[in-house]
Amino acid sequence: MDFDWNLTWNIGEETIGWEEIGIAIGIIILFLVFRKIFITYLYKIILRFSRKAPTEIMTNILLAFEKPLRVFFVFIGFYVAFRYLPFPEKYDLQLLRLLRTFNIVLIAWGLYNLSATTSTIFVKIGQRLDIEFDDILLPFVSKLVRFAIIAMAISIIASEWEYDVNGFVAGLGLGGLAFALAAQDSIGNFFGGVVIITEKPFTIGDWISTPSVEGTVEDITFRSTKIRTFAQALVTVPNSTLANQPITNWSQMGKRQITFNLGVTYSTPKEKVERCVKRIDSMLRNHEDIHQELIMVRFNAFNSSSLDIFLYFFTKTTAWVEFLKVREDINLKIMEVLEEEGVSVAFPSRSIYMEKQEIEKMESSLDNTIDNFKK
Repeated sequence: MDFDWNLTWNIGEETIGWEEIGIAIGIIILFLVFRKIFITYLYKIILRFSRKAPTEIMTNILLAFEKPLRVFFVFIGFYVAFRYLPFPEKYDLQLLRLLRTFNIVLIAWGLYNLSATTSTIFVKIGQRLDIEFDDILLPFVSKLVRFAIIAMAISIIASEWEYDVNGFVAGLGLGGLAFALAAQDSIGNFFGGVVIITEKPFTIGDWISTPSVEGTVEDITFRSTKIRTFAQALVTVPNSTLANQPITNWSQMGKRQITFNLGVTYSTPKEKVERCVKRIDSMLRNHEDIHQELIMVRFNAFNSSSLDIFLYFFTKTTAWVEFLKVREDINLKIMEVLEEEGVSVAFPSRSIYMEKQEIEKMESSLDNTIDNFKK
């Protein structure tokens, strides 16, 4: 490449004048100005009209491709400018490949933005396919789609530059077995995450308990699920472990159970036991925080030291703090019923009955002991 600083620029057998170079620079500036006009005015007008449409899909597409379009105008300006210059024909194929590669990158860039978790396109697709995207499924699908977009873009670009993609894929297949053997745990965790996503035993924010951990679900990734315990510790559980354990989702409770035995003393008359049972049952059936579907209050058993009244009912609230307030209120009202009826709560006790002869022997032995002590 030879330079003639006066009039020309020599590239191989071709000679480019400074006038042609100036025109090429002018073409680039013209496209930059056109980009500014398009983005500032035309694009905003199109975006404004798209927001008036019944769906937000077109708006999401325009927003996702906004930055790629900005770069596209700049690259097209350079492409047209280089095409204007009399470069040798041997560069035409390389320049065309470069243009195609850049277009693939820009399209992949826009699709990558479109597949973000903030996009509503997944919700619209889910409505068409009758699939509900929640706080766990949406990030998971978004990551899978983005990974597929990047992999496809790299594959197409490699094919464009005549790299043997089939050989690369075959090489992955040959090495896949060794990789799979070395990453059995990771693969198991991935499929465990897929099971959790598809079966939906819980979602982000749910209170769950398993044999290994109990707390609130904060996040799920390809490998693990993060659970915040009530002691505010963050526990990371592998998905393969979590998918193979029984999971209790306390957040899915429609009501919360209360059941216990109320023991009263054996000296309580039959009539008072009956009145206590009826009054407690009536109190529960008229309590605004008690679920009325199933309420059981029955004189249940003759225990070793008490007459047991069995209580079984549910609160409407499932929140832990509210549940404790309702339970406290119920206990206080039961105490009020017992006090008004003059009934005492029994506590574990034992009575010992002895024959009269045994008592006389014990008294005689005690008297002898006292006499000996005096002597």
